[in-house]
Amino acid sequence: MKFAAIDIGSNGARMQISSVLHDEGITRLKKVEYVRFPLRLGHDVFTEGRISPLSEDRMIKLMLSYQLLMELHEVEDYMACATSAMREAENGYEVRAHIEQRTGIHIQIIDGQREAELVNNVVVKSLDNGQYLHIDVGGGSTELNLYQDRQKIIAKSFKLGSVRLLEGKESKTAFQKMQEWILKNVDHTRPIEAVGTGGNINKLFDLSSKLSESSTSLDEILRMRDYIAQFTLAERINKLQLNPDRADVIVPAGDIYTSAMKWAGATVIHVPDVGLKDGMLQLLYDRACRKKRV
Repeated sequence: MKFAAIDIGSNGARMQISSVLHDEGITRLKKVEYVRFPLRLGHDVFTEGRISPLSEDRMIKLMLSYQLLMELHEVEDYMACATSAMREAENGYEVRAHIEQRTGIHIQIIDGQREAELVNNVVVKSLDNGQYLHIDVGGGSTELNLYQDRQKIIAKSFKLGSVRLLEGKESKTAFQKMQEWILKNVDHTRPIEAVGTGGNINKLFDLSSKLSESSTSLDEILRMRDYIAQFTLAERINKLQLNPDRADVIVPAGDIYTSAMKWAGATVIHVPDVGLKDGMLQLLYDRACRKKRV
């Protein structure tokens, strides 16, 4: 049994196909295919307010390739979600209709709350008792979720993302609003640790010294952010071997993660390497199980 998740973000679009494995009563999803392409929809939307014909054509070609891969892998079910860039584009729903007509792939344009719910379904499995601030930074938005003893207390989506910052199109008060929200909702009488999801924190974590297999310190993330910032874009690509669409957004993304951690008082961040696609895959598996029970 195989499932596919397609995540169309403001920076890149990715598809993961996973198979279901059963071993001694334990079920897990194993990645068998992963394809990511730098669509950069946020460049269009955050500067012009709409998806350009060129970007739409690239999206159609990419979805056709994803459709072929799903057929080759004999995928049982799939889910495709688009986030901040498509939901803010004035022609987002029109582009979605064109894609479905050409490829047969139905894309759900989801809001920040739904995006956070899907990610949280897999993030919560990595938490212990205690207070955690989950920070999910995308190209166009940042989702914050506050947990206490494995229960989500409150969540908020902010129009603050790595591509939006890069394009200089972020709200002037976005950082201030995020700071105010954190200061208001975090219980500062209790210790707190951060949980980071998103491609940029995964890369910063990979390059950093670790506290454990899945955690590092705020100081280490700041050190790595500053280290990368001293290189030109060309040097980041050639010397540090960062993908071009990662090289230009990783520093502004780092600013969002580290700012949120400072305001919350978190000195440790856990990076479980899960995201929206994992939440979609879990939902697909749960849905298939419910169908079998009927």
